[in-house]
Amino acid sequence: MTEASARIVAIIKTIPPGRVAGYGQIAAAAGLPNGARMTVRILHSLSRSENLPWHRVVKADGRLAFPPGPAFDLQKALLEAEGVTVPEDGRIDRSRFAELRGAE
Repeated sequence: MTEASARIVAIIKTIPPGRVAGYGQIAAAAGLPNGARMTVRILHSLSRSENLPWHRVVKADGRLAFPPGPAFDLQKALLEAEGVTVPEDGRIDRSRFAELRGAE
């Protein structure tokens, strides 16, 4: 794992239950202001092996990462189990549930 990847993994692990962070926010907090796609790749490849709370990472506008379907339903259920309100359209109120602020 590269140093940049390790920083992103460490930040993702700090997102507490009931909170969310955006891909770009995580990258910016890791010192990679244009690294949102790197965050996506890391979540895709390392979520299981690093035990990352992938469900707590959302798009910049608060939408869930997946289109409607099984993965969307799983992310929604995991977030709701932690107390995050997820409307039917999947757009979370980031002003209420955001963990990292001002990085996007």
